[in-house]
Amino acid sequence: AEVDVSNVEFLRIPTDRVWTRDSGPIFLNAGVIANFRFNAWAKYPDFKNDARIPERAAKAKGYQLLDAGGAVLEGGAIDVNGQGTILATEECLLDPGVQVRNPGYGRAEYEKLFAEILGARNTIWLGKGIAGDDTHGHIDDLARFIGPRTIVLCSERNTSDPNYRVLEENRERLESARLEDGSRPEVVLLPMPQPVIFDGQRLPASYANFYICNAAVLVPVFDDPNDAAALALLGELLKRPAIGIHARDLVWGLGTLHCLSQQEPA
Repeated sequence: AEVDVSNVEFLRIPTDRVWTRDSGPIFLNAGVIANFRFNAWAKYPDFKNDARIPERAAKAKGYQLLDAGGAVLEGGAIDVNGQGTILATEECLLDPGVQVRNPGYGRAEYEKLFAEILGARNTIWLGKGIAGDDTHGHIDDLARFIGPRTIVLCSERNTSDPNYRVLEENRERLESARLEDGSRPEVVLLPMPQPVIFDGQRLPASYANFYICNAAVLVPVFDDPNDAAALALLGELLKRPAIGIHARDLVWGLGTLHCLSQQEPA
């Protein structure tokens, strides 16, 4: 089948890996890109091409680069409601000894950065991310805004699974969280797939790594009994077709659909 690409513009930009959510440009208003640094999650040595993607995209499009003061931030480390609230995890951004993106940064420094660069003056801090995530706690495998007031949060029923306690603790945090206007968010629980293991390694398989596009929501699926439930729930919540994309092979690379993409405001 042919795909209509008449409204698609292709930019040829060298990369080191495919995870555009983290290394690609974080768009603000139309024609403005936040110039955050990328250092391969403070884990891997090869990121010279990835680190230049925002700069090269801005040059190719004639967009403005908004200086972020040299701060490192990946798109998968945050999720926003578009009204002034950000979701993030302490494990990813505040751990003082593991994969430290910005040495010396604490809550105050990150919240100042979010306010100045992203216009978000309210941050909801969750705890840890899911098992198998080599980014050390990205929010986009864990909890996502699907509207200004609604958050979907991964939930594990198997009490012996390593994710069970982590996800319960995050649910408890969200129960006491507040949005930018002081109200409580609505929290909807999203099931987890059964563990996906490759070569003895737990992979970060999660339905929360979905991508919302104009006419559908694209959801990673894993040949799992919970695939259908996740598709039905997200389709109902987002009022658009939920399309499952086979991701059992893709997650071998430690990411799926949201990790591959980075939206630009129309």
